[in-house]
Amino acid sequence: MIGIDITDKEQDAINRTSDFARDFFESDASGHDWWHTQRVWKLAKGIAEQEKADLFVVEMAALLHDVSDFKLHGGDVEAGKRKVIDWLIGLELEEMVINHIWNAVNTVSYKGAGVDTTPATIEAMIVQDADRLDAMGAMGVARTLAFGGNRGRKLWDPSETPEQHQSFEAYKNSQSSTVSHFYEKLLLLKDRINTETAKRIAERRHQYMEEFLERFFQEWEGKDLV
Repeated sequence: MIGIDITDKEQDAINRTSDFARDFFESDASGHDWWHTQRVWKLAKGIAEQEKADLFVVEMAALLHDVSDFKLHGGDVEAGKRKVIDWLIGLELEEMVINHIWNAVNTVSYKGAGVDTTPATIEAMIVQDADRLDAMGAMGVARTLAFGGNRGRKLWDPSETPEQHQSFEAYKNSQSSTVSHFYEKLLLLKDRINTETAKRIAERRHQYMEEFLERFFQEWEGKDLV
């Protein structure tokens, strides 16, 4: 049953999934920790209320969205899918609901500048928006620096040219510097937000990233001496 109200059974599934996600991300130090999931969950709930979407599907997909992320499974795209689907089956949800939640989870991730990841449902759009908002603004800056350090990436290499990846494979295998990542993904997100509610937030967060980079390059070159 698709709807805005949460039933007692659905709330129990949300609570159990919240505990599952918290345990899954407990030791992460790459910016994909439990607190990221919690922020996406909160953002997604707020957007869903504004957009009149199925709140149960949105909450479940938000909680599970990074469980399927290839980056957290050694690059194995299928491992995360199996973990999410097995969890949803274990909750004894209807097949239609499982498919709806998986559709939202599966279309969250950014896969490269030239790869179309436009979601097919409003619920998927909302979770994708919430995840992308947490990759923008001050939080996006902090998480990008954390991820780069966690993966041993260079902070910045002036000889490097950021790439506009035209395939998921190229994006997945990229080893570019942390600052290049802003140009390969983060600064592109504002124009790839789906809902009107999220677009308003994205404008502010995008501006912050531009200001950060302007200051970063000033200090890199020592141009703030005067």
